[in-house]
Parts: sequence; structure tokens; C-alpha cells
Amino acid sequence: MGDTAKQFSVQNFRPSGFDYPTGLNSTSAANTTIDYLVVAGGGGASGSGSGGGGAGGFLTGSNYTVNKGDSYAITVGAGSPSAFVSSATRGSFSLITNASNTTYHYAVGGGGGGKRENGGSGGSGGGAGAISAPFPAYTGGTGTPGQGNNGGTQPGAYSFLGGGGGGSGAPGGNATPSSGGNGGNGTASSISGSPVTYAGGGGGGGTAPSLSTVSSGSGGSGGGGNGATATPGGTGTDGSPNTGGGGGAGIAATVDGPGGAGGKGIVIIRYNDANGQKATGGTVTTPSGYVVHTFTGDGTFITRPDFDANYSVTATSTTSETVTFLEGVGVDFLVVAGGGGSTPQNSYASGRLS
Repeated sequence: MGDTAKQFSVQNFRPSGFDYPTGLNSTSAANTTIDYLVVAGGGGASGSGSGGGGAGGFLTGSNYTVNKGDSYAITVGAGSPSAFVSSATRGSFSLITNASNTTYHYAVGGGGGGKRENGGSGGSGGGAGAISAPFPAYTGGTGTPGQGNNGGTQPGAYSFLGGGGGGSGAPGGNATPSSGGNGGNGTASSISGSPVTYAGGGGGGGTAPSLSTVSSGSGGSGGGGNGATATPGGTGTDGSPNTGGGGGAGIAATVDGPGGAGGKGIVIIRYNDANGQKATGGTVTTPSGYVVHTFTGDGTFITRPDFDANYSVTATSTTSETVTFLEGVGVDFLVVAGGGGSTPQNSYASGRLS
């Protein structure tokens, strides 16, 4: 049976002596699209005054057409681990993929913080870092257009200091004589029903006695980890889980400290709640006007065969009510009829049209 409009009169369900509410007109619109947020895993940072980790790529979209009765694989990217001796690596991609493995939407993992070299490229770039003479200048990693920004630089004049990791909303800060670079700020999204900021960059590393005392950079809003405190062995803070935040860099001191790991990413899908929940997968919530599926780990988003169902109910007289719906989909209905006479009463009929 095709998806053609079909009318069904429910007058035969009307209990004797009860009337339909004349003039009733109710319509439910079809769901054919989703909105989505895809945030990749953040980049980690290294130790000894390295650059901060770049934020995972931040990707959003609206009114994307999906197929009914189809499945979409959800991959939530992990943040890259912390490092100590060498530069940190890039975080993992997050993806929404259809059943035939055609990638529909993906966000790029955040670039790792550099140590004695440029920051790594990624969704947002990692910050640059240098710790040994002759302290050459290094540049921050390059961010992915539409998903993030570049990491901060290490100009070469400031030993043992790192640039901040880039965030989705702003580039990472450059290292200065007084501080490692701050992580770039992330971007707020209300797709879950309330505003949450994602994809902040990690703070660049500083120094501690006896090298001198220069503070590390702060993490950017949206889960970016702070650079380590100015004490020997100070460790950078991890990016916050399920924000894609970059890790903060470790301290350079008589006892060096390691960097922080990047934060894991997240995938969120929502659609209009006019017909209620019409898909499965993830953690399901229902903020006003939407059904939201949140994936904090890998999973599958599956649309039901009636994902695009629509119907209308029209009562044209006290004895007849007509339902129009997509044939072959299946629609649950409830009809309430008001009783006549001197004693008001109500009755109803219910069923499933298919």
C-alpha cells in the first residue's frame, strides 16, 4: 500500500445518544526532517608548557530530510589522550551515517597541542608550544572551516609557554610574556531544550619555580580544560566529557607536568513532537515542541515506519467525524462524544486505523 491520503469515517464508533463536537478541526503535520548537532572529540595537550588542545569540530544543521523506517549509525568521537614527552594527537570524528555507510554529517576531531612544534590541525587547531633554546616561533594548528578556529601561536620570545587551543567560537589565544594562551570559547546550542555551550579550547601551558612563575592559560567556555597551576608537576585539566573541549597543557618546571585529555564529543537529534516519539535511539527527552535523542556514546537512530505520518480530524455534524491519514502507516485515534439530554455525559471510542 502506498503513502496515499485515505479517509475513514468514525461515525460507526459513535455510541448511541452521544454527539460529536460540531466544528472540531484538528490537524497533525508530518515529520520529514530533523535538526542535528554533531560535536567531535577534543584534542589532548602535552606537558612542559605545550599548547592547549583544540576543540572538537562543532557542526549543526536544520530541516534535514530523513527517510522513514531507516537506521542511522551514530558515532561519538573520543577525546585524544593526554601526552607528556611529545605533542598530543587529534581527537576522533563524530558522525551520523546512513545504512549504506554514506556519511551524511561529520565533525572533525580537535587538533592536539604542540610541544616544540606547531599545533595540530583539526576541528579547531591545537595551540603551539616550545620549551627549548633557541625557542623558535611556532604557529597554532588550523581549524576546519565551518566547525572551528585556529590555535594560538608561540611567538618564540617566551620560553616554555604554549598557545591556547582553538574553540568553535573563537581562536586560541597567543602565548604572552605573562601567560600561556587562553583557549578559544565554544558555541552555545539550545537543541537539547536549554542552552549548553560546547567545543571550547584548552589553555596553553605556563611555568613554575625555579624557571620563573608564569601562569597557564584558562580553558575556553564549552568544556575547555585549564592549563596547569604554577606548581612543579602541575597537570593540565581534561576537557569536559561530551562537550568536545580541548585538554589543558601541563606546567614547565623542575618537575614537569603532563597535559590533559580532550573531552568526548556528543550527537543530538531532534524533530517536531506533533505526533509524539517516532524514532528510537539514545536518551529521549521531550522539551517543549520537540522530541530529542541525545547520544553520549555510539548508537543507532531508527525512524519508525510512521515517522512521516500525518492526519486531520474534522467533525462536520453531530453524527459524523472524518479522519484523514496516510494509508498503510497506522494511526491511533480517540473519539470523545458529548451526551445530549438533561444530564451531560461523555463517552468515547478508540482504535487503530491501518
